[in-house]
Amino acid sequence: MTRRSVTEHYPDAQPDLPPRTRGVIGLFEENCTVCMLCARECPDWCIYIDSHKETVPPAAPGGRERSRNVLDRFAIDFALCMYCGICIEVCPFDALFWSPEFEYAETDIRELTHERDKLREWMWTVPEPPGLDERAEEAKELAAARKAADKAAQTAEAERLAAHREQPPQETAPAQETAPGGPAPGEPAPGGSAREGSASGAAPDEDRGDGGA
Repeated sequence: MTRRSVTEHYPDAQPDLPPRTRGVIGLFEENCTVCMLCARECPDWCIYIDSHKETVPPAAPGGRERSRNVLDRFAIDFALCMYCGICIEVCPFDALFWSPEFEYAETDIRELTHERDKLREWMWTVPEPPGLDERAEEAKELAAARKAADKAAQTAEAERLAAHREQPPQETAPAQETAPGGPAPGEPAPGGSAREGSASGAAPDEDRGDGGA
């Protein structure tokens, strides 16, 4: 009462709507499996779905043929819809989304039944989901994946350490011990000759031969 009223100049000025405004429902047809959950749970029965079955050939030789549902019609009568959002919540494959678009008034009530082509066009007006809150808890799927990765890394590290322990130690040749001040291994003793310690054991005079007589 103490402030002046503000009049929004629509349609000259478009309103700034929140990204999760319940304006119209968009259909992502590729995700629809014709499970009929949205049509069964709709309290106004304003969703119309038609489909047929097709046989899919086996993926590998010798396999069995499979049958799958093919979507023929997906329509929503927005003249009956009360925008409760139950169809979007119960969809298990994320085929329905809220769009903030709201300018789809018609002069003929029959034009408010949007077929799947029109619902597909609304899909491109669905805004991107907001980013996660930094203070929010980690998703259960990410936590489980992270826990499994950490466990696998710990197991691999334990196996690596166990394999390292089982390897026999490498044997090294013992070092030759020498007496203090003695010759190094392979060297003759001081004052001696290389002929000492030979197998003959002859004295130096005997090596002279007949010439020394």
